[in-house]
Amino acid sequence: MGKGHLIEKLKNLWLSITIKKKICFFASSVFMSIFLLILFGMWMINFFINDFQIILENNTKSSAFVEAIEIENQCFVSYIRTPSEERKKELDKACRKTSEAIANLPHDYATLGEVGYNKGWNIRNSYETYVQKREAILKMGEDYPDYIKELYQVYQIQGYLEDYARGFMTYTLETSNNAYKQKVAYLKHMPWMILILGLVIFVIIWGLAKLMNHALIVPIVKLVNASYKITENNFLVEDVTVQSKDEMGELVKAFNKMKYETREHIKDLEEKKQMVDLLHKRELEKLEIERRLENMNLELLKSQINPHFLFNTLNVIAGMANLEDASTTEKMTRALSALFRYNLKTPEPEVAIAKELQVVKDYMYIQGMRFGSRLQFEMDCRINAEAIKIPTYAFQPLVENAVIHGISKKEDGGKISIRIVEKYHAIWIFIRDTGVGMEKEALEQLRYDLQRGATAKRGIGLGNIYKRVHAIYPEGEVEIFSRKNVGTVVRLKIPQAEQEEKGCTVY
Repeated sequence: MGKGHLIEKLKNLWLSITIKKKICFFASSVFMSIFLLILFGMWMINFFINDFQIILENNTKSSAFVEAIEIENQCFVSYIRTPSEERKKELDKACRKTSEAIANLPHDYATLGEVGYNKGWNIRNSYETYVQKREAILKMGEDYPDYIKELYQVYQIQGYLEDYARGFMTYTLETSNNAYKQKVAYLKHMPWMILILGLVIFVIIWGLAKLMNHALIVPIVKLVNASYKITENNFLVEDVTVQSKDEMGELVKAFNKMKYETREHIKDLEEKKQMVDLLHKRELEKLEIERRLENMNLELLKSQINPHFLFNTLNVIAGMANLEDASTTEKMTRALSALFRYNLKTPEPEVAIAKELQVVKDYMYIQGMRFGSRLQFEMDCRINAEAIKIPTYAFQPLVENAVIHGISKKEDGGKISIRIVEKYHAIWIFIRDTGVGMEKEALEQLRYDLQRGATAKRGIGLGNIYKRVHAIYPEGEVEIFSRKNVGTVVRLKIPQAEQEEKGCTVY
């Protein structure tokens, strides 16, 4: 009963903790398992490789001592028999190596045991006695009374030392061999230990992965399946249920709530659909009214004639009638008549470019008579002007602005040019004058007024053209560029679906 209660308590704790804590717990468990595995590997390395290294070093040190003591004895005998400075140096060198070998002999009681430790202690004591005897005999001369006796005592100690060294080496080898066999016995069990440890770690990680799967993956899969059904407009799908009380549980609750609210919202949309259709119908009616209003504005534009232009034109005609023959007066009268006729009797919203150009020619003929050599004019049309249409009365107001606001204010006059080309499936119209131009601030203000439709103080001609071009052609453009004392350019873009570029007469 107590065990089942504990399991249930742990289960509820797992379901209630946050996803972040679950991920941290899972990652910590994996890292801890890997850390334990690394520690186990390091212990194995220390247990085998380091211990084997100690065994080999002990054997090497023992063998080195045996070799050193034998070489020292040989050098001692050679020097005693035939003393020389060179052999004395060899003996000293051999003695130093023997001292170093004795100093390096293993002396760890735990490694050597009691017997090995005693053997090493005896060797060190005996060697100290031997060194005293050896130094004493080297200082004696052959005439010394006990020289032969003392020499044979040294020989005897050397023999003892060689026996001690070989015995110590033999003991070290036997001890190392036994330790090696013991390590190998342990080594045979290592694969099983590694396998058992690996299985334990695998079971732990598998269990944690299973818990994470139930906590994250299973709810996500349920949400995805429910989402697929909702994308098919099936809002009657059953609620997604999970046991988690963490963020995933909150997400599932929010998803179920969103599903119900979306279904209700769709019902509301269906109920409002008829109202939207009715509003759309009324919007179309409103657009139709606006279109008619634009046409009325166009008619209003046509009905307005600049009084100053009429007055000046009539004065010029009257003056020319007195100074010239009737032919000049007739041409001016015909040009003025053509302007009135086109202005008052053209109901179409769009006309061929050729008609607009003819109106401009008539207008510029009259202005040319007025300004004389101060006004120059040219047209460069590189399209089929008879086949392509533009908004009615689009050129003359712009040319009139160029004359009144650009050329007339310049003492030495200037030039007005119209250039028409077709590029990128659009007709590009450039109306350029070399008049007084505009300051940068005035140009920016004019552009701003055109965009928001506030052009009443600047005349309705330019603003009307701007509105009509943008109303008739969604991708149409009317742009103005100007520099003070340089001139002004008005550029119109009239989109065309598919037109072939054809040239026309250049005037």
